[in-house]
Amino acid sequence: MIQQVSFSVPVADLPRSLAFFQALGFAENPQFTDDTAACIVLNETIFVMLMTQAKFRQFTPKEVCDTRKAVEALFCLYCGSRQEVDELVARAVAAGGSTYDQAEDFGFMYTHSFVDPDGHGWGLLHMSAPATAA
Repeated sequence: MIQQVSFSVPVADLPRSLAFFQALGFAENPQFTDDTAACIVLNETIFVMLMTQAKFRQFTPKEVCDTRKAVEALFCLYCGSRQEVDELVARAVAAGGSTYDQAEDFGFMYTHSFVDPDGHGWGLLHMSAPATAA
């Protein structure tokens, strides 16, 4: 069974990207951080490796996506409340990120998103508990 999740994203400016995620309230794991990569701890089982483009290219023979022109992936994070969704988006924008949409309320699900300084899209969701049958 899978115990943890880690994914890697290429970044143009590692110190800027590290500062961005720290401004969102996420910690850095210095054990897996150096001049070429930084480990961001989203929670005790989910980690993001921010890698310089040169470091990232060591793991794939393919081109690194130009996020000004294309989307490589959308990363979705499930939050504990609507307030947490809104606060993370506000912190992301204040720290140099952006957003291209408005929050959406679907009743059972509340969503919003931000784009980090490297153009990676982050969706934030809060799911309400489903109604129980009477």
